[in-house]
Amino acid sequence: MDIIKLKDKLSLIHDYWNPKIVGELNGQYVKLAKIKGEFIWHKHEHEDEFFMVLEGKLIIEMRDKKVVLNKNDCYIVPKGVEHKPIANEEVSIMMFEPMTTLNTGEKENERTVKDLERI
Repeated sequence: MDIIKLKDKLSLIHDYWNPKIVGELNGQYVKLAKIKGEFIWHKHEHEDEFFMVLEGKLIIEMRDKKVVLNKNDCYIVPKGVEHKPIANEEVSIMMFEPMTTLNTGEKENERTVKDLERI
């Protein structure tokens, strides 16, 4: 296993809402993504979702509250909780999710990424 240099890996990402795999552990992918704008409301029925902000400010809206994450902040969205990530400016994030988790949860649409690229 090589050292994962997050800054170098992030420099390879040029599109939004398209997570890339940078590692695996215990049946989980470690993913990096750049995001901007609003995502869709969705939930992961059987999986918790870990977010860590590497650069920028991420808002995670849920039906009953809003969480604001700044650089180096982390948050775990519990399984079954409907949420919508929002990035008013470009945000770089790291996520830990089971390998079977789709980025759009229970909804499949034009934003669903099924074949993740490894960088």
